Amino acid sequence: MGSVTAALGQLAWSPAGFVNEFYPSFWWIPAGVLIAALAIKLPTIVRLWSDPLLRAVGGVLLVACAVFVFVAPSTIARVNRITGVPNISAPWVYSLLTAFCGSCLLLIIAWRNGLSDRSAATVRAVRWVVAGSLGVIAALWVLFALADAPVERLRDLDTYYANTPYMREMIVLYLVAQAVATVITSALIWNWMRTDGLDAWLRWGLKFLGVGYAAQLSFYAVKLPAVVARWTGHRLDWLSTGVAPPLACLSAIMIAVGFILPHAGQYLHDRWRIRLAYRRLRPLYLLMRSVNGGGVSFVLRATPELRLIRRETFVRDVLLPLARHVDEGRRQRLYEVAVALRHEPGRAMALAWAVVVQDAVAGRASGSGGVEGGPEPDTTDLLREIGAVSDALRRPEELAAVRAGVGAFRGASTGS
Repeated sequence: MGSVTAALGQLAWSPAGFVNEFYPSFWWIPAGVLIAALAIKLPTIVRLWSDPLLRAVGGVLLVACAVFVFVAPSTIARVNRITGVPNISAPWVYSLLTAFCGSCLLLIIAWRNGLSDRSAATVRAVRWVVAGSLGVIAALWVLFALADAPVERLRDLDTYYANTPYMREMIVLYLVAQAVATVITSALIWNWMRTDGLDAWLRWGLKFLGVGYAAQLSFYAVKLPAVVARWTGHRLDWLSTGVAPPLACLSAIMIAVGFILPHAGQYLHDRWRIRLAYRRLRPLYLLMRSVNGGGVSFVLRATPELRLIRRETFVRDVLLPLARHVDEGRRQRLYEVAVALRHEPGRAMALAWAVVVQDAVAGRASGSGGVEGGPEPDTTDLLREIGAVSDALRRPEELAAVRAGVGAFRGASTGS
């Protein structure tokens, strides 16, 4: 009993032991996260299919999902059994990893330089990445075909076959090629991050990418010593099977977040801005409904953008004929009082318009019909700043203060 307790205690305090214990199911954690990220992003990709960067992000996420699905020991065993070739999953997984590194590098190049960039340097870089990735993948399969690897290894193939001819070269090739691609991608990201004037969402996305690629470099930094140790007769397999997997998971999740965040963040920001604008118009919209006797009809499948446009259109359509009959002289006095009350000019103008619009609505309800014969007010500012006027209607105490100020000014003028 004591030995069991000691073993459990040692497992609990050893990260490598924890990974080894849950290794068969460990890989499904990042796979699930990546699949969820792809599922969340998929509707946007489908809706904006014409955006090549969104399609590229979807492709990178799809390849990353495939990597973690096929690297799971249960999937490795199934692929080997279906094909009847022991360890054929090795070149397949290495090919997916190489494709992932190459597609990430291509996405960073296109993302940073812009899709319209057809300069010689950019075209040459794209060709080098594509040719290099395809060349490495082809070499991996050739080396595997030449190698003799009859013993199936689900977890420690890299170290088990580290001294086997052709398998040794295949393992070193995939590690070195992907490490080089990761270093180049990291350099591009960190240089880009230092650029001035970046969007906040893009900058945060680049930070996540930076962390992800740092973790990916750490993955190769522990994998290579484990392989090299076998060449010198030492055993550091725990680096490959206990330390490298968490680094790979962290890297994939951070990279996925880094690619998604700028697009998703901007999309959510736009949705939030539209919703705020829609809610901002509510006081003025309700006031115009009292004039019109009805509002915008409800459409079940209307997008937030369409609902906002319809509300803005309704408010302007009702407001324009109403505002043409306001007292322009009174509006000007209200503006001057609002400025005297230390409101900045834009706010003072919104308060003045809010008061005269309320007066016009009240006059229409009482049948007075507004003011005739005076100068027709310029409604350009009113129709352009309906959001500010609606905000002013939310502050009845400020409107009352402006009204009282005009009343006091009129009383003083009459007394004099």
